Order: sequence, then C-alpha cells, then structure tokens
Amino acid sequence: MLIQEKKKHRTPSVLWTLGFRPFFLLASLYSLISMFLWGAVYVYGWHAQGLIFSPLYWHAHEMIFGYGMAVAAGFLLTAVRNWTRLDTIHGYQLAGLAALWLAARLAGMSGWPMALPDLLFDSWLIVAVFTPILRAKQYQQIGIASKLVLMLLANLCFYLGASGVLEQGVVWGLQAGLYVLLALIFSMARRVLPFFIEQGVGYPVKLKNSLWVDRSAIYAFVLFVIADVFWRNASVVTILAGLLFVIHVLRLAGWHTKGIWKKPLLWVLYMGYAGAAFGFLLKMLEPFISLPPFLALHAFAVGSVGMIAMGMMARVSLAHTGRNIQRHSKLLLPMFVLMFSAYVARVLLPMIAPLHYLLWLAAAQGLWLIAFALFVLVYGPILAKPGADAMPS
Repeated sequence: MLIQEKKKHRTPSVLWTLGFRPFFLLASLYSLISMFLWGAVYVYGWHAQGLIFSPLYWHAHEMIFGYGMAVAAGFLLTAVRNWTRLDTIHGYQLAGLAALWLAARLAGMSGWPMALPDLLFDSWLIVAVFTPILRAKQYQQIGIASKLVLMLLANLCFYLGASGVLEQGVVWGLQAGLYVLLALIFSMARRVLPFFIEQGVGYPVKLKNSLWVDRSAIYAFVLFVIADVFWRNASVVTILAGLLFVIHVLRLAGWHTKGIWKKPLLWVLYMGYAGAAFGFLLKMLEPFISLPPFLALHAFAVGSVGMIAMGMMARVSLAHTGRNIQRHSKLLLPMFVLMFSAYVARVLLPMIAPLHYLLWLAAAQGLWLIAFALFVLVYGPILAKPGADAMPS
C-alpha cells in the first residue's frame, strides 16, 4: 500500500508537488522581467518591439492577469488543499497549467496572439480550484473561489476590447481585473492576517473582528466597483470610497497590536493592507484636489500585489516547506523595506513633489526590482528544492 501511495504521488520534480512552488517562483521572476521592460520603455524611452499591445496596456494587463494571477494561483491551489484536505493538481497537470501561463506571457512579449493560452489558463485554474471544493462540499469557499470566474470575465472583456469587438472592453477589463484581484487579496487577508498576528507576535492577544465591518466591506466594494467601472458616477464613487476607507481603517484598528512591528512577516502584510486601503482615500479626494494620474490605482496595486503578495509568498513558502517562520533569512527585512519604499516612491512622493513625477516612478521601479531580486535570491532555492524535513510539500 505504501509503495502504491508513493507511485500515486510521484511527480517529475519537487517543483510540481504543490501550486505555490511553481507559481510563486514564476510570479517573482516575471515581476522582475515585466517591471524592467516597463521601466525601460516608460522612463528611459526604449522602443518596445514585439509587445502585442501598447506598452501601457501591456504593463497594466501583465501586472494584473500575469503576475497577479500567478500569485493568486499559487496561494489558492495551496489553500484549497488545506481547506478541503484533498489534493489539488500536481505533477504533470500542474506543470501543464504553468506552461499555459508561461505561453501567454511569452506570446505577449513576442507579438503572437496570447488570448487563447491566457484564457485557457484562467479556465483551467477555475476548474482546479473548484473541483476539490465541490468534492468536499465546502460550499462556504465558493465565494472566494468565484473571484477567479470574475477575473476570467474581466480578462475576456480586455481581449474583446483589444480586438475591437467591445468599445470599452480594455478599460473595463483592466479596472475590473484590478478591483477583483484587490477583493481577492482583501478576502485572503481577512482570513489569515488576524490568525498570523495572534500566532506570531509571541504573546497572548485576541484581535477584534466585526461582522458588520466584514459585510459592509463586501457590499460597499461591490457598489464601488459598479459605480467606478461601469456607471462612471463620480459622486457615488466619492461617497463609497470614503465609506470603504473608514471601514478598512476600523478593521485595521481591530487588528493592531504593538508586537507586529517586531515581525517583518507581520508588518509587511499590515502595511500592505493599509497602503491598499489608502487608495480609497485617494479615490475620495480625486474630485477635490489635483492628483497625478493613476495614483489611487497604484496605491491599490502596490499595496496589495506588492507588499501583501510578497509577504504572503514569503510566509507560505516557509510554512509549506517545513521551515520555521520565526527563523527566516536576514534579507527578509531589507526586502520588505525596499517594497514599502517602492510604495512611498510611487504613491506618496508624487503627491508631495509632483514636478519630479518621472523621477519617483523610476525610483519606485528600481526599488521594486531590487526587492524582488532579493526575493528570488532567498526563495528561489526554497521553492525549487525539497522542504527542510526532506519531504516534498
């Protein structure tokens, strides 16, 4: 029986044993490549040869549906196995899913049609996440998993717009995609961040969570997305953005305890959440003060897919390879400080000194690149090799 079980789970490499391994590695490597190309084009004026879309659309699409979806895939494929106690795809199936993701990214940089592999990746990921949830009859997980369906629809909307079929498709797809990804990250943070803090600060603490805050955050955000993406009603967006900022500040206040500031794996998640929530304040202020373009969107993005995503990838990679999360690399602190500095350079400094906008963008891109270079240096071997317990995770 033991031999049969080993054969059953035999995989071509430890890299393909669980979703976080290939997708966290691919996400971090691709964040380096895509951010370098975007910086070279936007800041230094390089001619973008081979990109299937305009550089601006390519950058936005790939940060959301390329890098962001890879992080989401790695986290959800791992989390669903924990929730259901059932295997998610591994071995050649997981390698095939990663190959589809990679094919779409390479196509987008070489001028080849990328819609088919990209949408197939989204569809396969949905099936891979929903299958164990439905088999285990854990219907309470459908809410978070269904955000992958919305990501697929947003991505389809983008491609229909890019092909000229849907007039507003590109803008709708990018905005909706970012907001759905933000909702997914907020949902995951609500599930795990209070637990991480309570277990990680080193002293007994019970954080405050409120049911009305949880429900208000969901309902107000759905209305906010409809008003901002499709209705385009500035007054309603302003009111809802202000409400959402207050809701998330109240949530963060309930999660605060002084011990988080001594733990890099905690404060990076907390500050990332705060940075993303700050985007709602910027959306509220847009009609009243002059702000640099896309500032609120980058507060959402760098806070969530920057700080929160990096912190989650770092913690999950340690925990699911049998390593002690309290004994991490000394490079973890500078890595997170650099990512936080990238947020400051991209969101806060353009507000303070807008005349140096291009300089701040270049600084943010450089800080992002160094932070993820350190991540790959530290976590590349962890993701590609067996866990500390000498068993594949």
